[in-house]
Amino acid sequence: MTNGGKSTLSKSLHQRIPNSCLIAQDSYFKDYSVVPVDSNGFKQYDMLDALHMDTMMCEVDSWRRDPLSFMRQRGLYPEHTTSSADEMVYVLIVEGFLIFNHRPLNELFYKRYFMEIPYDVCKTRRSLRVYTPPDPPGYFDGHVWPMYLKNRQEMESMVSGIVFLDGLKPKEELLAAVYKDVCQEIEKLREKDFYLFPL
Repeated sequence: MTNGGKSTLSKSLHQRIPNSCLIAQDSYFKDYSVVPVDSNGFKQYDMLDALHMDTMMCEVDSWRRDPLSFMRQRGLYPEHTTSSADEMVYVLIVEGFLIFNHRPLNELFYKRYFMEIPYDVCKTRRSLRVYTPPDPPGYFDGHVWPMYLKNRQEMESMVSGIVFLDGLKPKEELLAAVYKDVCQEIEKLREKDFYLFPL
């Protein structure tokens, strides 16, 4: 959900988890000129057609093929957290508002987390952020919130195993809970080569 705290939590996890990479869906928006417009004249940013999902999938696939090279291309260098290089674990954190609605991407995830906040908090947070281009009058109620409800309903009909997080809780508390959960899963599955943890 928009302004739920996904980016903040994802960046904090990336900083805490050794050998992790972060891919953010917001980096794959199409140019303003090609984003569809609805009957009310609102740009349809809250739908998969507004995103270069093919490019995002290529990035994810690149990490899956060779996480070490992926890290190095981004100026990141692995931390040797075990005595054996064969036991090194690489984690990909995928953050975005429609990552569960894109089936080819969703099918890759090992763990799924969903940040949620109430309507009034979401609207207030959205109004305090600066967007380029800026939200037109009535955009939140006329497009953003209805699309969130539609996308969430679609997500819940096709995805199971989501851990819902209360976005009103303190950032430190959310980080501690998810970090602990991810670390426990890494320990259980250390023999595997990679994991994807979306937010």
